[in-house]
Amino acid sequence: MDLTTVADDEVVLHDGTTERRYQGLAPDTLHELDGHTVRTLPRPPGELLARFCTVNDVHFGEVECGVLNGIDDHPIYTSAPGEDPYPEVMNRAAVADMLAVEPDAVVVKGDLTSMGTREEYEDFLATYEPAFGDRLVHVRGNHDAYHGETFAAQPYQAVHLPGVTLAVIDTSVPGRASGAVPAETLEWLDQLAAEADRPVMVFGHHHAWNPDSSTRPETYFGIDPDDSERLVEVVARRPRIVGYFAGHTHRNRVRRFSATRDVPWVEVACVKDFPGAWAEYRVHEGGILQVFRRISAPEALAWTEKTRDLYGGLYESYAFGELGDRCFLIDTRPEGR
Repeated sequence: MDLTTVADDEVVLHDGTTERRYQGLAPDTLHELDGHTVRTLPRPPGELLARFCTVNDVHFGEVECGVLNGIDDHPIYTSAPGEDPYPEVMNRAAVADMLAVEPDAVVVKGDLTSMGTREEYEDFLATYEPAFGDRLVHVRGNHDAYHGETFAAQPYQAVHLPGVTLAVIDTSVPGRASGAVPAETLEWLDQLAAEADRPVMVFGHHHAWNPDSSTRPETYFGIDPDDSERLVEVVARRPRIVGYFAGHTHRNRVRRFSATRDVPWVEVACVKDFPGAWAEYRVHEGGILQVFRRISAPEALAWTEKTRDLYGGLYESYAFGELGDRCFLIDTRPEGR
């Protein structure tokens, strides 16, 4: 049985497609639940000010799941004849889950489409815009920029919510899988954070290269090393920035770099296949909780269980990550930084 989600008041476990949800729990307390000993997250100090959600790698238009260039000896999954395409099934269910928490904003951080076509983008909008209206903020990823289209290509966007500012940046490079952060975007982020009167959370499609790494690939899969270093420098000198949140890798992972100390550099798993993810953020006066969620509709859980064993069975541990990669507290108090 998977221990999937831990919040300050809730624990969710999954036994295949069976979800077991325990609510109304005491924060920062050990609980014995279905054979798991689990401590709920601490409740951040102060009032709950805002709640928002994110998704990434939604891939409207994809028809084959598990394709990996150059490797042909593993299963490829598709929707059964007569069934709705799996990206539509997963995204409709993700939207329903997020609506239930009444979010103040929903950020979709890239790979809105599979092949970067206008038709796929319109399908994305048809699913998300009616549900969230002007609460929806989205930016493109590498799949959206592959073939020269320019939809969702806003270089940067700021969303001001009670207790937090969301800085959403475009990290895509047309025709490339890897990413970059242009100088104009870095200057905008630097100024935004310098003038901010509340914590700033930064969102982009690509993850950063770790400046502490012993290798410096010229073709890094995420943000190229030079731009990653410049982005890390901005975060290091602007204490209002409390985290960077990406997609792209289809995994749950948190890293911390020496230059930015306790600031989390976060990746959240995808919508389209295992584990079928979205993230909830609870903004308090003194801290922000990231609460990872699996998409809960039965048909979504059935699809994500089917795709759990992708890539020779390696995908499950890679994509799911450790509990601390999924659910955690960001202390935003000046004395806590």
